[in-house]
Amino acid sequence: MFKNLIGGEWVNGPRVSPNINPSDTRDLIGLYAQAGPEHAQQAVAAAQAAFPSWSLSTPQQRFDILDAAGTEILARRQELGDLLAREEGKTLPEAVGEVVRAGNIFKFFAGEALRPGGEALASVRPGVGVEVTREPLGVVGLITPWNFPLAIPAWKVAPALAHGNCVVLKPAERVPGSAWALADILHRSGLPRGVFNLVMGRGSDVGAVLLGDPRVAGISFTGSVVTGRRVAATCTARMARFQLEMGGKNPFVVLDDADLDGAVQCALQSGFFSTGQRCTASSRVIVTEGIHDRFVAALVDRMKTLKVDDARKPGTDIGPVVDERQLAQDLEYIAIGRAEGATLAAGGTVRERNADGAPGFYLSPALFTETSPAMRINTEEIFGPVLSVQRVKNYDEALATANDTAFGLASGIATTSLRHATHFKRHAQAGMVMVNLPTAGVDYHVPFGGRKGSSHGPREQGRHAAEFYTVVKTAYTQA
Repeated sequence: MFKNLIGGEWVNGPRVSPNINPSDTRDLIGLYAQAGPEHAQQAVAAAQAAFPSWSLSTPQQRFDILDAAGTEILARRQELGDLLAREEGKTLPEAVGEVVRAGNIFKFFAGEALRPGGEALASVRPGVGVEVTREPLGVVGLITPWNFPLAIPAWKVAPALAHGNCVVLKPAERVPGSAWALADILHRSGLPRGVFNLVMGRGSDVGAVLLGDPRVAGISFTGSVVTGRRVAATCTARMARFQLEMGGKNPFVVLDDADLDGAVQCALQSGFFSTGQRCTASSRVIVTEGIHDRFVAALVDRMKTLKVDDARKPGTDIGPVVDERQLAQDLEYIAIGRAEGATLAAGGTVRERNADGAPGFYLSPALFTETSPAMRINTEEIFGPVLSVQRVKNYDEALATANDTAFGLASGIATTSLRHATHFKRHAQAGMVMVNLPTAGVDYHVPFGGRKGSSHGPREQGRHAAEFYTVVKTAYTQA
């Protein structure tokens, strides 16, 4: 039994939830205690009680704790990567890479704890000095998704702690194991009781408490657009700070002058790796007509070489879909695409068992061609290995099509033209732009976030994380 962490104690809940391996549904990873509303309230109270002392902790104390956590995460990369692949379904190399990223995030923010910054300015009035400093926000509620069960909690928890906040973390119900492992590491890192709390459970039980509790000064949320809007409405009503990372319908443009092999590889990685279950995945490939047919043919050929199998098996390119609900959603959109008149050029078939006969949620990557911008497969986030290709005449039409979306997280282009690359970087309506790179795959030390319906509030990661987790104070002194 894996328990919740509240006020430095491991606490049971009113029920338990099984954590099942999507590569082999006979494999029970463990039973995880589910918190109720009262447990969430207790966690908030514990965080509130710990805040006065922790908010005044020294930069060295914060550095030591975060650096120790990062060191342990990196030292256990294979073990934690195996757990992550086992519960979420991304391939073992991808899972280990996510663990390394999480460890590096803690190391980075350990350093940030030693660099609080500030300004000393002369006033416009004689004999008056001005200091501009940052102070911790308070108790923060962190609500994280299932697709990056260690990295996303890391990039929320680490800056929150580095800047002196106290944390209540609610991970996704589907993948509690990685979050519990992180909680265990932090519990042993030297953090005072109540500074970090883990409450596993339903959004209606735990998330609702965090959103509505006046003691919670801010909410950082990553998840669906529907839930994100609910977070925004609730926090706005009580004037709490909130940070939202939501959906994406990211375009990847391929121009006639692109390197064909490179463009195919970028589209393949962006659309299908991690089973397409990434908010930064490219699910729309927009291809100019001069290269369209060659690009599609080369992409279909590469897709034939992909191995869909157990996430932890050597040689697997794509693991299973995370669970039965997500598989049903993927299949629904494949049916929608066919009904809308798109051509299913490759993939889209379900296997109920892997190569070894173990039951799981396996879907071969699906490629649609001859699609139009208004089709639902080109406007709605599918969150699976489903990629659509749109044919356009030229760069101008490609750019307009890329920007024709309610989302604006990531946008990519494949081209050898410096003029087009420069223009695209400036005019793509997205928070992150990639040139000759997959849209999925970002650095941990620079800002992460989008625009339009994808994101709201200050950026995550890097030094910009301070914008959410701190408040600015301006102090005047008469000499």
